[in-house]
Amino acid sequence: MKKITQLALALTFIFAASCKEKKETPAAPEMEKETEMVTKTETAIKVKVILESKSDSKVTGNAVFTQVDGKVKMVAILEGLDKGTHAIHLHDKADCSAADGSSAGGHWNPTGQPHGKWGDSAGYHKGDIGNFEADDKGYATVNMTTDEWCIGCGDDTKDILGKSIIIHQGADDFTSQPSGNAGFRVSCGGIIK
Repeated sequence: MKKITQLALALTFIFAASCKEKKETPAAPEMEKETEMVTKTETAIKVKVILESKSDSKVTGNAVFTQVDGKVKMVAILEGLDKGTHAIHLHDKADCSAADGSSAGGHWNPTGQPHGKWGDSAGYHKGDIGNFEADDKGYATVNMTTDEWCIGCGDDTKDILGKSIIIHQGADDFTSQPSGNAGFRVSCGGIIK
């Protein structure tokens, strides 16, 4: 009987030991299966330019340059023009202090190309925007969008900050060097923040 008692005690001891609370190691947290999608959108950069009369003209207006997703859109609204074709260019300096607009310097041409029509394979200045038409009341709107400009990016071949926008009395012939023989500068505005 002594052996049965000892066996019963041993089994009770084993049973009791197995019933003790086990300390479980915490399971590793599951890796999240969803990946958070982040959509990067560029904040719009905008510069508004007031165009002042030059060369005794009455041409005024404004231009807005807006950069979004690597492209710059220009919208210029002008008044006081003679009916017909006029040239619009970007020039080297944001200085419109001279009465004839000459303080703005020549066409903005950071890549050393010949003067020409925008997009022409023979070459063109980054400031060679082109021609537009003014109506019989002297109003005109000019729109342009390009990835060849930027606003404040610091790339000397693309950055339009520190340049000026010039409206000319006549049309650009796209061949005369260095500026297209477009006539007097009748309006000027510096592209500055």
